[in-house]
Amino acid sequence: MRGNDGVISFGFKLFIAIILMVFAFIISMVFGAAEVSLHDVWLAISTNIKVDKVLIIREIRLPREIAAIFVGAALAVAGAIMQGITKNPLADPSLLGLTSGANLALAIAIAFFPSANYMVILVSCFIGSALAVLLVFRISSSKKGGFSPLRIVLAGSAISTFLYAIAQGIQIYFKLSKDVSMWTAGGLVGTSWRQLAMIVPFIVVGIIMAIFSSRQLTILSLSEDVAVGLGQKTTKVKAILFIAVTILAGASVALASNLVFIGLMIPHIAYFLVGKDYKFVIPISAVLGATLMLIADTLGRIINAPYETPVTAIVSVIGLPFFLFIVHRGGNKI
Repeated sequence: MRGNDGVISFGFKLFIAIILMVFAFIISMVFGAAEVSLHDVWLAISTNIKVDKVLIIREIRLPREIAAIFVGAALAVAGAIMQGITKNPLADPSLLGLTSGANLALAIAIAFFPSANYMVILVSCFIGSALAVLLVFRISSSKKGGFSPLRIVLAGSAISTFLYAIAQGIQIYFKLSKDVSMWTAGGLVGTSWRQLAMIVPFIVVGIIMAIFSSRQLTILSLSEDVAVGLGQKTTKVKAILFIAVTILAGASVALASNLVFIGLMIPHIAYFLVGKDYKFVIPISAVLGATLMLIADTLGRIINAPYETPVTAIVSVIGLPFFLFIVHRGGNKI
């Protein structure tokens, strides 16, 4: 009976979270430098009318906010997976080198293949993410006893800083700062339907992989010995989950660059709401991550309109105190 109650409780919480996300989406569509109404939003979605305000919504604001939904969901789910695999409450795609690796690959792709299409950039981000996380885990496990949560964070921080410095050097040397400024600022400006068509399927695949692996991730997050004792092929499970994280982080960077703290904050909020069962954590993290990203992007458009405030700055203002709080609590769940 308790299990059924838990499912009902989770269903209600997920429903409320979805309602909040829809509300944040509506707010993001209405507010911005250009004043529009709910009626204009409805016309943009339901008709083919070509009026200025409707075109602004349909071609600029709508794809941007859809991108915010998927980027926020991807980063939140990636963070939850990383925290589950490493049993480290401070794990996050950006803290473990995934996003900085993708950023470096992005800079290299633009520098050496200036005419590359968006698919080439996307694949480059995937490769950069994968190489970065492999490097982090290789360094963190180089000492006797394997890797520890603290060692992973230290190695991830060092690798992230190193890769970010190389990316900045490439941008300066090849005079690419202007070309990648929106990416490195963590923005969704200029997101097009074509970009969404390329990237959203990858994010969907990554989230589905995480959902289907959620039971194994729950066991793995408790104890690897228990997982082995239950017959779980931990190496195979970890490989699948790391592929999912690489897809999610790489796709997110291809759209919005290095957005820190979303993957750190959202899983902890999910733990507080639904516990540590990842079949509940993954879906609600996706919804909460999308909601936070929508709010951050909306604030970025209205704080200093008509100028843009970088989304990464807004998320950092929220995330840094949260990070310090988690550290102060010793990583215990909130």
